[in-house]
Amino acid sequence: MANFPVGWPVAVRRLTAASLRAGCEALASADPRLAELLERNGLPPLRLRPEGYDTLVHLILQQQVSRASAQAVLARVLARVGGDLTPEAFLTIDSDELRQLGWSRQKIDYATSLAHAIIGGQLDLAGLAKLDDESAIRALEAQRGIGPWTAAVYVLTALGRPDVWAPGDRALLVALGWMLERSEVPQDDEAAEIARAWRPWRAVAARILWHDYGTGARR
Repeated sequence: MANFPVGWPVAVRRLTAASLRAGCEALASADPRLAELLERNGLPPLRLRPEGYDTLVHLILQQQVSRASAQAVLARVLARVGGDLTPEAFLTIDSDELRQLGWSRQKIDYATSLAHAIIGGQLDLAGLAKLDDESAIRALEAQRGIGPWTAAVYVLTALGRPDVWAPGDRALLVALGWMLERSEVPQDDEAAEIARAWRPWRAVAARILWHDYGTGARR
C-alpha cells in the first residue's frame, strides 16, 4: 500500500510534464509496485486531449468499442465537416448520413443531445475547468450518454486533473491485475479502493498503469 509522508502536499490543479514527473516520483517512493513499473517502462507520456465537444464525442464513440474503431468513425465525421467538430457542425449532418459513416442510433442520439445542451447553455464546457473534480464530473454525468467512465476520462485527460480515477476502464483493470500478479482481472470496486491509497495522484497512477498496458509486454 502507498505510504505518503504526513502532510504530503495536495497535487497541482492541472498536470504538466514537471508535475507528472513529480507525481511519478512521489508514487514510486510510496509504492514499490508502481516504482517497478516506472523502472521497467520509464515515465508515462503526458497525453492531454483538447477540451471541447470533439473530445467528448470521441469518448462517447469509444464506449464499448476499441479506440481504433472510435477514431476511424470520428475521422469520417471530421472529414465530412472539414475540420473542427463543433456542436453546430455536427448538427448539420443528418442521421442517415451519420449511420452511413458508422454511427449507431444510440450514439447519434447522445452526440445530438450533447450538442443541443452545449448550444443551449445547459452544459458550459469552458466552465468545467473552474470546477473541482467532483463538480465537473457531476456536470458531465447529467448529460445523456455520459456515464462515470466518460466523465472521469474527460476530466482526467482533457482537464488534466491529477487525482481522478477512471472507473470501469478495462485497460486499467487489466494492468492493475498484472501489477498485482493476479490470474483474474480485479473488480472495479476493488480497483477503486486500491487507487484510494494513491491520492492525490490517482490520475498519475492511472497513466503509469496505462503505459504498462500499452507496452503489451504481458499480453
